Amino acid sequence: MSGSDSENEEVADLSNPDVTTKYQAAAGIVNKALQKVVDACVADADIATLCEIGDKVMEEDTGKLYNKKAKGEKEGDKARKIEKGIAFPTCVSVNEIAGHFSPMKGESKVLKAGDVVKVDMACHIDGFIAAAAHTVVVVVGDDKIEDRRADVIMAAYQAAEAALRLVQVGKTNTAVTDAFAKISTDFKCKPLQGVLSHQLKKHVIDGNRVIIGASGEDGEKVDEFEFGMNEVYCIDVVMSTGEGKGKETEIRNTVFKRAVETSYILKTQKARQFISEVNKRFPALPFSLRAIEDEQVARVGVSEAKRHELLDEYPVLSEKSGEFIAQFKFTVLLLPGGTKKVTGLPFTNLEKQVASSCSVVNEEMVKLLKTSANPKKAKKKAATKDKDGAKDDA
Repeated sequence: MSGSDSENEEVADLSNPDVTTKYQAAAGIVNKALQKVVDACVADADIATLCEIGDKVMEEDTGKLYNKKAKGEKEGDKARKIEKGIAFPTCVSVNEIAGHFSPMKGESKVLKAGDVVKVDMACHIDGFIAAAAHTVVVVVGDDKIEDRRADVIMAAYQAAEAALRLVQVGKTNTAVTDAFAKISTDFKCKPLQGVLSHQLKKHVIDGNRVIIGASGEDGEKVDEFEFGMNEVYCIDVVMSTGEGKGKETEIRNTVFKRAVETSYILKTQKARQFISEVNKRFPALPFSLRAIEDEQVARVGVSEAKRHELLDEYPVLSEKSGEFIAQFKFTVLLLPGGTKKVTGLPFTNLEKQVASSCSVVNEEMVKLLKTSANPKKAKKKAATKDKDGAKDDA
């Protein structure tokens, strides 16, 4: 949920229409994959299978795009290969599990009625990343959730809606963090510590401009900055009914990212085979061990690669048993016409499932949430002519 990047990383400049088009295309695919997985979140569904569904859609649909020669390339020219595919493997995390649960087949679990399920994923086209996450409840029939599960889901949703209205050119990251605190208090929940929303850059899912989810004595501190034109952000909102402190579990971590600044020649053949596949298929973005073709190679290779710090790990974190965590994540483009949300599913169906006894009462937040998430620019008044025929700009 957090990470770092280098000073010379390439910024994804939306002033280039081709870049914006690639973001939009990736967003359409991740929304489709997310909807398919959410629809499949029913009682007795296998989590590893759900993760495979999401990954398959992202891989297949990105593979269909940008396969023709670019304009100006002649027959016989070597076409520039556009990298595309999964930017963050599908994770399906249940109840008190905070995230990053993307299990191997033999270590999977099944969903049960009443589970609060968080589905998280991302894909990219040419390194331009679209990420999204959604929370759903496994309900039977017309059951409606009215307990703490409803509170935490509504807290995360309303905080996400506030963030959408605050991630605007000229506004600050600290204003978003403050909104999370105010809304979570109204729902008697807490933002999960350690969760960061990142600026997205080409091939970089965790840019160093961040919005911290939980501030305060125990929370991390980050530099304040203003959002700028033509920037891209992934907004990650994670709320908890517990203390807001995720702890590492004994569950096997399966999501990793290549630590590109570290190199080492591994000793065993399987480990070298593993890191070679990672370098070829996932040189900069996160992947799941499920994606490694030979499971034995994955299990042996990851152990040696971790020992020599060739991988950054995404640990499976958890609140206390009996608590619940909800998450909403979306990607926004800060365009001249305003902030455009390109990923994330509608809340309509979830609204039918949950009914919290809490609501947003903080006056500042109530006022903010009443404003439009897509304010339209006021049209300039037509110039009028005075008696002498000269134009007078009203």
